[in-house]
Amino acid sequence: MALEEALREELLNFLSKSGAHVDYGKALKGFPLDAAGKRPKSVPYSAWQLLEHIRIAQADILEFVSKKNYKEKSWPADYWPKSPAPPSEDAWDKSVSAFQKDRKKLIALLKVGSPLEPIAFADNKTLMREILLLVDHTAYHLGELVLLRRILGNWVA
Repeated sequence: MALEEALREELLNFLSKSGAHVDYGKALKGFPLDAAGKRPKSVPYSAWQLLEHIRIAQADILEFVSKKNYKEKSWPADYWPKSPAPPSEDAWDKSVSAFQKDRKKLIALLKVGSPLEPIAFADNKTLMREILLLVDHTAYHLGELVLLRRILGNWVA
């Protein structure tokens, strides 16, 4: 197997399997929506804010690597929802669904694109770099979400 193909397979595994970290589905499974907007003492964000931040960051990376007319977002305002609670009852499900759709788009992009080829319209960054950044970022915040669930008493391992 060529190096690039082996690398592609590893990146696909990072995007679709949990490995050493809790995966997205398990971190969210059974989350009680009445707790989505709660911020325990000394915790700067709620589960809703973490969920949306993870989704927004992934959508941003997808847009960065796939659209020539990418417009940079403003940090931190465009990456974190202001309200600790979801704006509606179905907002949580819509966020989860949007994350999953964007994840599938990244997987499809990786299957046809070179992980090592610089992307001219993306500041010559590679798909590999952006996927590794995304996987690292998502794992970090999912860990925070699990810790938040433990603090709130709604984590079932």
